[in-house]
Amino acid sequence: MNAFQSVSLGVFVALAAATISAGLRGYARKRIVVFWLLVWGGGATAIVWPRSTMLAAHALGIGRGADLLLYLSVLSTLVGFFYIYTRFRRLDRQITMLVRRLAITNAQVPDHGVTASPPLPLADSAPPSS
Repeated sequence: MNAFQSVSLGVFVALAAATISAGLRGYARKRIVVFWLLVWGGGATAIVWPRSTMLAAHALGIGRGADLLLYLSVLSTLVGFFYIYTRFRRLDRQITMLVRRLAITNAQVPDHGVTASPPLPLADSAPPSS
């Protein structure tokens, strides 16, 4: 095993330990922990036995193992971006609905007997000269 494989394997072991720790502390759901453990295990397998990626690539009709890893990483990145985008849009809708509900709930009827106070000066405007 060369130095790159040793260091990379140590990184994958540390990532797996951090993932398990996050799962045990309740920071991540069980299926997310399993997913990331599979990713870390697959990465460690590809580092320790690089020929395995070549065999998998040939079985799928791809010329090289490195190409297979590139295709998988691009595909997983696109899936991840789509997932984050949909979560962001859902969160945006929920915040909009919450703000609307709070605005309606806390709406106040204006008191017509009170005159409006003059507007406050802007923070970047110069003070009036006398």
